[in-house]
Amino acid sequence: MAQCMPSLNPPKTLKPRIQFTNPSLSSISSFKTRPQSKKFMAISASVMSSQSQNQDQPRLSLDTLINSSRKDELLDPIKSSLSHCLSETNLHLTVPGLKSKIRGKVRDIYDSGDYLVLVTTDRQSAFDRILASIPFKGQVLNETSLWWFDRTRHITSNAVVASPDKNVTIAKKCSVFPVEFVVRGYVTGSTDTSLWTVYKNGVRNYCGNVLSDGLVKNQKLPASILTPTTKAADHDVPVTPDEIVKRGLMSQADYDEASRKALSLFEYGQRVALEHGLVLVDTKYEFGKGQDGSVLLIDEVHTPDSSRYWIAHSYEERFQNSLEPENVDKEFLRLWFKDNCNPYEDEVLPDAPEDLVCELAWRYIFLYETITSSKFEMPSIEEPIHDRISRNVAQALSSLQ
Repeated sequence: MAQCMPSLNPPKTLKPRIQFTNPSLSSISSFKTRPQSKKFMAISASVMSSQSQNQDQPRLSLDTLINSSRKDELLDPIKSSLSHCLSETNLHLTVPGLKSKIRGKVRDIYDSGDYLVLVTTDRQSAFDRILASIPFKGQVLNETSLWWFDRTRHITSNAVVASPDKNVTIAKKCSVFPVEFVVRGYVTGSTDTSLWTVYKNGVRNYCGNVLSDGLVKNQKLPASILTPTTKAADHDVPVTPDEIVKRGLMSQADYDEASRKALSLFEYGQRVALEHGLVLVDTKYEFGKGQDGSVLLIDEVHTPDSSRYWIAHSYEERFQNSLEPENVDKEFLRLWFKDNCNPYEDEVLPDAPEDLVCELAWRYIFLYETITSSKFEMPSIEEPIHDRISRNVAQALSSLQ
């Protein structure tokens, strides 16, 4: 049975035999996707899409994020959890039958023989580094991904078998493609591989996409583009589709199927986000190959870690006035590190300020509640989180035998 590759974050997929810890909501109907366009024409000054003119779009605002009573309600438990984050797990020492541990940037991956046990920790990564630990982040990511996995079955199969704990997904084993499918709808970003960074440095052909002159930061692209990356030892490397196939990273058929699914997932994600007053700006997907040869969606889907979100109704006005969009993601923490150190080269990074850590924890919860229309359930503090996870995983694996 194929193992997941150690250098990659793990898989996840559907129809759990054990009930999800997060109750599912009603499915959203499927839709038709538009074909990808690789050749860009000049973009007019106005980038207001017909979707963002939707009269029914919720008037979500930055004030909702900053001054809500829900934030006041959550700040104390967030602060009290700063010293109790799930920064590391060692289930191979506490759960019978777990054979090995692979430590990803955010997830700890365990081999149970027939399945993989994926524990989403509170570790915060960017610039291919661990920057901090964010209270409740692991639970938010795990439950957000489960929500999206459940609602994207009309687009692709996935690897989820069960979710026996708020931080855990049990998944089918598969061969993971060593490629991340990064889909972008806007010219933005601050990292070395972001579209805006490479564009302002003069690149006009990026990962096989031809970009026209005259684009400005945060501008909406006429069509979403794929900018795949490969996994090097410690960082992502942009690559073209032709290179992926020529280097044997994927067959042409597998790449074509995964790329179609990535673009369809992104369009669907944008549609759902807009229904809740958000813009899904960009994201990344990972895929693997199941034992039956099918291409499966793995890892995570449309989480605050893998995706960039802006507030929709203020985007156009702020863009026209050369202001940064109101964002609801981890970009502000990335920018703090870029302003206070060289996150790519400094051996030791400064500690992230407590107020920024708490703000990011709130934003993760805010996004989860906004998109899923459900209330985030605070974990019980009566049982240590590692003990809780060990107990739940042991019971789940026993029932799956």
